[in-house]
Amino acid sequence: MPLELAYVIDVVAFDAATGDVVLVMTEERPWDGSDERLFQLQEKVNAYLSFALDGEMLENYPQAAGKGIRLRLKCADEPDARTLRFIAMIRKQIAYQYIAFEVAAGHFGKK
Repeated sequence: MPLELAYVIDVVAFDAATGDVVLVMTEERPWDGSDERLFQLQEKVNAYLSFALDGEMLENYPQAAGKGIRLRLKCADEPDARTLRFIAMIRKQIAYQYIAFEVAAGHFGKK
């Protein structure tokens, strides 16, 4: 599901190596640094944080109790400079909740 579908949780996974819950959001479109795309990313992150912190995740995945949480942005290309600066701000803010944010670029085939 692309970023524009903000209130859809794309993937909930469990990292066998760390035990973390990994909430994966996907973006196949090329990054353009536009206000619209940054807003979509912000809305998606907010939806994921709400899912993780407001109890919905534990209702649906009780095995997530006590696990670390990571948000992963899986995307076709490395984000542009403006988006990377925005992601850095996100990382700083969500670290207060002990949530990590990672980017996994290059995970979709080119069309």
